[in-house]
Amino acid sequence: MTELRVLISDDDVMIRDVLKEVLDSEADIAVVAVAGDADEAIRLAERHRPAVAVLDVRMPGGGGARAAREIARRSPDTAILAFSAYADRTSIAGLAAAGVTEYLVKGAPNTAIVEAVRRLGRQAAG
Repeated sequence: MTELRVLISDDDVMIRDVLKEVLDSEADIAVVAVAGDADEAIRLAERHRPAVAVLDVRMPGGGGARAAREIARRSPDTAILAFSAYADRTSIAGLAAAGVTEYLVKGAPNTAIVEAVRRLGRQAAG
């Protein structure tokens, strides 16, 4: 079984570390890059071509929507999972328009995060 390659981008180092630990603990998932802002996420997605990018909605460099648009353009096979403390309809609609495939609210159980990454990774693989 091929590992699902994942990029994590969040401006909160603790969230980045926890997400990395949760995802790396799964035998079929490999975190290949970690970013602290949208610009870094875009660069790393273009370099590593992950199956899934987990993006914070509100982070420096234009936020998750800008990162999602650029990642979708530069690495079109990467599925995008938005991960945010905000669950308002406007944020969700804007992210969907930017190319976000799925949306999870921070505080979701670790199992839900892992399941979403796997689901999106399978979709990206075709």
